[in-house]
Amino acid sequence: MSFCLVKRWCETPLMRRVLQFKVYRRKIQSDNNMTYTLLRHRWMKRLPVFSSGFRMASTQTHKASLLVPFKDTIDLSKFPVDRIRNFCIIAHIDHGKSTLADRLLEMTGAIAKTENNKQVLDKLQVEQERGITVKAQTASLIYSHQGQQYLLNLIDTPGHVDFSYEVSRSISACQGVLLIVDANQGIQAQTVANFYLAFEAQLAIIPVINKIDLKNADPERVELQIEKVFDIPREECIRISAKLGTNVEAVLQAVVYRVPAPLASIDDPFKALVFDSNFDHYRGVVANIAVFGGRVRKGDRIVSAHLGKSYEVNELGLLRPDEHPTQKLFAGQVGYIIAGMKDVKEAQIGDTLYLQEQPVEALPGFKPAKAMVFAGMFPMDQSDYPGLRSAIDRLTLNDSSVTVQRDSSMALGAGWRLGFLGLLHMEVFNQRLEQEYNASVIVTAPTVPYKAVLSSAKLIKEHGSEEITIVNPAQFPDRSVVSEYLEPMVLGTILSPDSYTGKIMALCLNRRGIQKNMVYIDDHRVMMKYLFPLNEIVVDFYDLLKSMSSGYASFDYENAGYQAADLIKMNILLNGQPVEELITIVHRGRAYSQGKAMCERLKDSIPRQMFEVAVQAAIGSKVIARETIKAFRKNVLAKCYGGDITRKMKLLKKQAEGKKKMRRIGNVEVPKDAFINVLKRKIK
Repeated sequence: MSFCLVKRWCETPLMRRVLQFKVYRRKIQSDNNMTYTLLRHRWMKRLPVFSSGFRMASTQTHKASLLVPFKDTIDLSKFPVDRIRNFCIIAHIDHGKSTLADRLLEMTGAIAKTENNKQVLDKLQVEQERGITVKAQTASLIYSHQGQQYLLNLIDTPGHVDFSYEVSRSISACQGVLLIVDANQGIQAQTVANFYLAFEAQLAIIPVINKIDLKNADPERVELQIEKVFDIPREECIRISAKLGTNVEAVLQAVVYRVPAPLASIDDPFKALVFDSNFDHYRGVVANIAVFGGRVRKGDRIVSAHLGKSYEVNELGLLRPDEHPTQKLFAGQVGYIIAGMKDVKEAQIGDTLYLQEQPVEALPGFKPAKAMVFAGMFPMDQSDYPGLRSAIDRLTLNDSSVTVQRDSSMALGAGWRLGFLGLLHMEVFNQRLEQEYNASVIVTAPTVPYKAVLSSAKLIKEHGSEEITIVNPAQFPDRSVVSEYLEPMVLGTILSPDSYTGKIMALCLNRRGIQKNMVYIDDHRVMMKYLFPLNEIVVDFYDLLKSMSSGYASFDYENAGYQAADLIKMNILLNGQPVEELITIVHRGRAYSQGKAMCERLKDSIPRQMFEVAVQAAIGSKVIARETIKAFRKNVLAKCYGGDITRKMKLLKKQAEGKKKMRRIGNVEVPKDAFINVLKRKIK
């Protein structure tokens, strides 16, 4: 079909109206081998006149692209390995990672300079709503320096501890990092954690002090902190303002000079590491790869080392930050590849890809993420089970740190027990399920994985080992068959101004914390290390820490094994019926206070009924706390204006019998948000 016919067909009045509501994706090959891709644009009044030479353009507000011809304008063979730099940006929350990424994209021409460029790489709806990065994003930049062009592959990473697995995977595809530190707040807990991730991977670390334009900025103090804590000379720090673009050019120059080129050769057989992936409804799995050797081109047959299956490469290219198809990818480069993988299980993060005719040894891959919080997830209606299963499979492809195992409940039916890296991670995953897959789910109260050492020979033989792990509180074994219980411990790091030290120490002691270390990193900031039971800090510890320190304290933690503890299972009863979703494991010394607090919060969370509802916390058959939700009451005596008292007593007795019957047959529904709210504690 000729170019003129395509243009004339697209500009008909009927076609212009259809384009406003439906998605059309057609690839029409013309005489000059240019590909035209037609995508929806809801504001399109008429299609623009276009001529040859344009390439794919898209708005920076993540709206759909217009009808524009695409031509491969980047020859990746012009970038030898010594002119490639792979680096990622790491920092604490809200220290300016995404803002710096915006300026780097603008300065290298990857995106146009506009006032709307705010967190361009934060593409997910949940990221834009919460104002945080939850998913690492890749972008390739072409930077000209001293007459030579360099290919810079940038990865913008999350800053919250719950998404540290994204950071560790991003680091594996890089040779250097930009360590961003806020000129006002200084070094924070996640700054320390991310530094050691990069240090252990032996990457080049470039310290960047951001937000020097702020009124209270003190870059000299931050430089001294970096020198004292990280042993990096203060002369190596770069002072910038990512918001205003001040001195950002020096960051690009530092990346060229201080980040080493990748250790890869174009003469070796093709070998690539899959470090991220997502699922596209039309094209299947889109895998982000780092090429560690050789080259790959469109049409090649590649093999997955994990499954041994072979695929034909349908499309590959760079992310700038939108997909930019090319004909080839070479050693040392980072890009995406689409090879017709239709099943989410075929694209495992950490997998190695190689050419079918040139087998290679698989790359080490990634250590699996260690789940810190578990929660049950069930469909609202059992008929939605297949759809929810598909949604969870596709979302876990994009978020490989989530562990999934099947679960079932007498009350809720078939579902899953999911493992997350933290409570925020769980909330974001649930929000993405609702927004991206329109899935409505019931999430049970989060819990942590406990261990039990069995004393019964019969149970040891049944489970195959003396020590078992419990992720579902409903399956917590009775004390009579267990010699001891073990609870998970974490080593927490807290950085705070020294004026809040007393309040923070009291909070840590209240959460059964054991102080391990306390050092001053400068004249006014202190770093404390505490050993905590994971159950004590996973739900609301961070919120309370921020509240009592006026937002200045920061917190990070790492796994510290298991420790013996006196644990018991606590049931929550509604009108005498146990609620399986609210079963919790608590320390015996805290059972009464936690049971009382949970009952009080459930009383506030559950709507009033037409009958009285008793909310009880029980250990075994012993009730340790109770709250009562009063019933709505109709005034049945309103029509009585005097008369014999027996008439009034008869009406009241009849009302009481009706409410007793309703209480016997009525069901009490627990709102979805109550499962997390009941576990949160008030500031003491």
